[in-house]
Amino acid sequence: MRKQEIDYILTKMLDAGENISDLNITVGKSFQVESSGQLVGVDIGPHFHELTPFQTEIFALNLINQDRRLTEILLTEGSCDSSYELPGKARFRVNIFSQLGNYSIVLRKLESKIPTFQEMDLPEAFKKMSLEKNGIVFVTGATGSGKTTSLAAVLNEINETTSVHIVTLEDPVEYQHPHKKSTFNQREMGNDFDTFASGLRAALRQAPKVILVGEMRDRETVEIGLSAAETGHLVLSTLHTVDAGQTINRILGMFNTEEENQIRIRLADTVRWIACQRLLPKVGGGRVAAFEIMGTNLRIKDTILHGESEGKTFYEIIQAGKAFGMITFDDYIVELYEKGLITEETAMAYSSRKGIVGRGIDSVKSKRGETTTDIEELKVDRDYGKQKR
Repeated sequence: MRKQEIDYILTKMLDAGENISDLNITVGKSFQVESSGQLVGVDIGPHFHELTPFQTEIFALNLINQDRRLTEILLTEGSCDSSYELPGKARFRVNIFSQLGNYSIVLRKLESKIPTFQEMDLPEAFKKMSLEKNGIVFVTGATGSGKTTSLAAVLNEINETTSVHIVTLEDPVEYQHPHKKSTFNQREMGNDFDTFASGLRAALRQAPKVILVGEMRDRETVEIGLSAAETGHLVLSTLHTVDAGQTINRILGMFNTEEENQIRIRLADTVRWIACQRLLPKVGGGRVAAFEIMGTNLRIKDTILHGESEGKTFYEIIQAGKAFGMITFDDYIVELYEKGLITEETAMAYSSRKGIVGRGIDSVKSKRGETTTDIEELKVDRDYGKQKR
């Protein structure tokens, strides 16, 4: 299979629909694309009804393009990450992985246009993140929930307003930032550094004011990231966690029990913001982002130091901190429902606490004059408890 054939297939897959985010190549299925969160088959001539193990393996090897490092990682670890460019069309983040002895490929389409706060309609807290001078900011969520895009918007805001040196460590580089007020040095894993930990250690000697770490994957990276935040750098990073409380617990879980107290102290001193996001199906098609945002205050620091307890959970503190730019997923979801962007079923399905979202939706319905229950013809039984003559 030649490069021209691969480019032809990828182009056909990209042109197969609207809002395509991923291309999926799996044995036993036809070529598929993820459009607005749903997998859809693509009809390419000649028709591939079911891809064979040989076809996916040849496709994978051509994407690797005889790179010895990637081939070795794929054979020893079972999966590898790389990037691929379709000239004049798109760039992709590629993951090739082994399953049941066969190779599957997922290509994530990378956006080339740098996003802005205004275009993405991000909460005001993201603006405050761009104004931080030191500490650590986490943007978390499931794979494909838009973490990198949100961080790109924060970096773009810094680039527009502040003259600083920014070093990014990514796997791979997704958004290529132009030099505006800031100076960008974007490093790609595999080509420019071997692990996030070694790249981050080297970054401390490169005189940056802002460091973006693509993902905090292990204990060593977290440790160096905390050190960087403590020494006056602003560190931006991502984690695969679903809410703010789980983010703190995930980081603590990377360390031994005897180290926990020390890490709690360091986190309490350095964490500035934790923003978690989910993508929800939008009314009329497409997707809309929902956020949980936790800033830092004395109550948050105390809870990080001593752990959650009754009446002192991260959820309750975020609920009480709405005036300071904090918001829970559930409150944000109710706001999306109130704006008519999502349905009631979607709101309930993606909520963290269904009771709170249910009451919020009933409150919205009451304001609109809609019924909040399907129970009808209720009346008082005036004879209850009276003796019948």
